[in-house]
Amino acid sequence: MSRLGQPFSLKSLNLKNRIVMSPMCQYSVDAEDGAPNDWHFVHYASRAIGGTGLIMMEMTDVEPDGRISNRDLGLWSDGHIPAFRRVIDEIHRHGAKAAIQIAHAGRKALDAEVPVGPGDEPFAPDAKRPRALTTEEAWQMVDKFADAARRAVEAGVDAIELHGAHGYLIHQFHSPGINKRTDAFGTDLAKFGVEVIRAVKKEMPADMPLMMRISAVEYMEGGYGLDHSLELCLAYRDAGVDLFDVSSGGEGGPPGPRKPGNYPGYQLPFARAVKEKVGVPVIAVGLLDDPALAEHAVAGGDADLVAIGRGMLRQPYWAVDALRKLDGKADVVKPYQRGY
Repeated sequence: MSRLGQPFSLKSLNLKNRIVMSPMCQYSVDAEDGAPNDWHFVHYASRAIGGTGLIMMEMTDVEPDGRISNRDLGLWSDGHIPAFRRVIDEIHRHGAKAAIQIAHAGRKALDAEVPVGPGDEPFAPDAKRPRALTTEEAWQMVDKFADAARRAVEAGVDAIELHGAHGYLIHQFHSPGINKRTDAFGTDLAKFGVEVIRAVKKEMPADMPLMMRISAVEYMEGGYGLDHSLELCLAYRDAGVDLFDVSSGGEGGPPGPRKPGNYPGYQLPFARAVKEKVGVPVIAVGLLDDPALAEHAVAGGDADLVAIGRGMLRQPYWAVDALRKLDGKADVVKPYQRGY
């Protein structure tokens, strides 16, 4: 059996293989109330039917103005829980596990009348100028993350991921190039993320894993490098993160000399660095659509799990096809067996 096809367990999370559906915003036309609809139901259920081990539901925000756009999902109301539960129950029915990525877009909330962030600098010259959160408001935001986590647990998730990457709010707080605050949330760049982690963990069952996506390096002028992100990961691990989902960039700002990669596997060294330094499992991402490369990432020790994004947008049954190429066989749901 391929390493990609082997089971994986972390606390109470037991996956049938090492394949993750990367969280990808759908910007569904009918999602303005923040609740998943029939589009999301079919979208996620299809990838579960297609053999994926873990379905990571897209960036789901803790307040309406925390969304990238007003077509994104949210968990700011108990009224959202039934719609999420409907999707999660269907994911489970087809043998996959479900997680939700909880987030706040911060200064990258494009449709917010006035975005918020750690400071008042926009992420791009043509972007809206954000309003700096007060210290009290930052603490209130921590509580909003905790409330969203409670709702995710009530909806039936098997794990939760916090979005601390790609220039969204947690990333904004731990970036020295973005966070210029002089209060406790500025003098300790990891503090906001640590407090969110601690608050969220209180709302989760003790045996449910908490994951976190992080940008290992920034690409803006003066952006942080791997040394900084590794120190963040150590602090976040000690606060309660059980696994890191390792990406890079997305912070905005004028581009610097460090250029993002555009070739398959360009982020694998980041995943390996976090795995070796922090000593917890990691998910690798970044153009890993070739099954042989995905297998290499796991078998070679770069990562414990592989997240597939664009490849699964093109092919809902990516997992089945990948495991058939690697192992010569894969479980196929009965209605589709004739196709194989």
